[in-house]
Amino acid sequence: MQAIILAAGMGKRLKDLTANNTKCMVKVNGVTLIERMLNQLDKIEINRIIIVVGYEGHKLIDYISTLNIKKPIEYVENPIYDKTNNIYSLALAKQYLIEDDTILLESDLIFEDSVLTLLTEDTRETLALVDKYESWMDGTVIKIGSNDEIQEFIPGKKFIFADIPQYYKTVNIYKFSRHFSETHYVPFLEAYSKALGNNEYYEQVLRVITMLDNPEIKAKKLDGQLWYEIDDIQDLDIAESMFHPDNNEKVKLIQSRYGGYWRYPKILDFCYLVNPYFPPQRLSDEIKANFEQLLTQYPSGLRVNNLIAAKNFGVNPSHLVVGNGAAELINALMTILSGKNGFIRPTFEEYPNRSCQQENIIFTPTNDCFQYNVKDIIKFFDQKEIRNLILINPDNPSGNFIEKEEVTQLLEWSSQKKIRIIFDESFIDFAENSYTLIDEQIIRQYPHLVVVKSISKSYGVPGLRLGILVTADEKLMAKIQKAVSIWNINSFGEFYLQIAEKYKTDYLNSLEKIKETRREFIKSLEKIGYLRIIPSQANYIMAEIKENTISASELSKILLLKYNILIKDLSGKIKTGQQMIRIAVRNDADNNRLVQALQDIDIKRFRKK
Repeated sequence: MQAIILAAGMGKRLKDLTANNTKCMVKVNGVTLIERMLNQLDKIEINRIIIVVGYEGHKLIDYISTLNIKKPIEYVENPIYDKTNNIYSLALAKQYLIEDDTILLESDLIFEDSVLTLLTEDTRETLALVDKYESWMDGTVIKIGSNDEIQEFIPGKKFIFADIPQYYKTVNIYKFSRHFSETHYVPFLEAYSKALGNNEYYEQVLRVITMLDNPEIKAKKLDGQLWYEIDDIQDLDIAESMFHPDNNEKVKLIQSRYGGYWRYPKILDFCYLVNPYFPPQRLSDEIKANFEQLLTQYPSGLRVNNLIAAKNFGVNPSHLVVGNGAAELINALMTILSGKNGFIRPTFEEYPNRSCQQENIIFTPTNDCFQYNVKDIIKFFDQKEIRNLILINPDNPSGNFIEKEEVTQLLEWSSQKKIRIIFDESFIDFAENSYTLIDEQIIRQYPHLVVVKSISKSYGVPGLRLGILVTADEKLMAKIQKAVSIWNINSFGEFYLQIAEKYKTDYLNSLEKIKETRREFIKSLEKIGYLRIIPSQANYIMAEIKENTISASELSKILLLKYNILIKDLSGKIKTGQQMIRIAVRNDADNNRLVQALQDIDIKRFRKK
């Protein structure tokens, strides 16, 4: 068996990284793609490696000569790489195809060693390596029938989004038997090139072959093995986290992305906090039905969107401003506020991060659950010279909840002390005794009150980036409205606000469902012997890892690397030395998967002596 690598392309989408180097010389975590691939091929039973070069070919050949590759390497040059596509590069190597069984690879791939093992250990002679289609994938897809038969090769321009559940993506790694190349692939390659020219792709030849009664080629499905195709700098960034050799650094890189996890195959996100039972399918379908119109037209300005949101939440439009997520409003608010700020920690760090650290006064509850009430708050801050007090309710990450009657006491006290209250109720809808301070009577009665609410979290639409801020303080509101852009939300966000009220019953039902799910989830987590579960009224649960078992960072690393589950390691937030994690409440199936993973972890391996 031999390997043929196609490496003639220019890799224009990588811009500066391929200005003077071929695409496969781009480095991932300090190692070039070609070095990694050649070392992987060096470990398997093949006789030689053939590389088709083109753009910066001589530079690539010189570079490979410096590598310690034991297998013989031969080169084929594509002198018109800039005028042809990979069908021509492979045609130049057709003589090699009919001399031996072949593993065919494209040079812009990065993959685990197990990918090659899976392919070579399969006794079937001719295979196309494929993976279940994910939204980050691009290029040729196929449909598979019974017994791994390839029903159809579908190029990108023929892609039908409604058929996604049936699609598999070609990994661009193939195993061709010598017989297949001699009787099928090379003859069809020659005919196809003669008829349609050399500016085509070699997969199109396979597309024609699969129409035969006996095409010989079958699909070989990956089973969780990692691979990635690097076409641009975003692909490179993702690949560096997926394939980082240091597991600690790998986890750190993935966690630091703060979202976008659809680009990572099979990660189950228990870190970021959204409603798993809303929006309903009908709401999503309504947005889809208006997609083209929303995509191609400007949204309304800030005044109109404030009007729509104010209608939904039952307040005067002059008392509300819509934000591009609550984060935009928090940033504007904390920039405007003057004087010392009071915080309760641990908490949602976006508020203290947006204020002057030297102006912060911090109250940290001394109990091991980080619970507190209004009496505790007043006792601590009563003699402190603060101008603003930030209260997250329920708090994040502890889930601590303060009832409405107590908050009213806090509003009366703060009014007397001339302290502004910033009340973030982003998670309050999930509480058993939920309430809201977004009420015209309340905000008029307490003009020193500012209420912030993330629509993303409660309503399960974080991709729309929506939040609101409500206050009857006209001077403060004028400053905040001036601080945000006139078009600060997009048309999709506006349309959601426009239709959301129709789905109010669905939303209320989703809240009841998540409360029930949370209760059951807590019962299951309490059976995990090394965890102590902190009571929570939010859509997340904080848990302490018991002493002499495992650290929070180690647990989060194992869950991500072994089980593809992402949780929040609170090591950076909790300053008491306790090992704490935060887990989102998802649907029952996802929650059960996490519980099973937590049960499976062998804690004895990590137990301190």
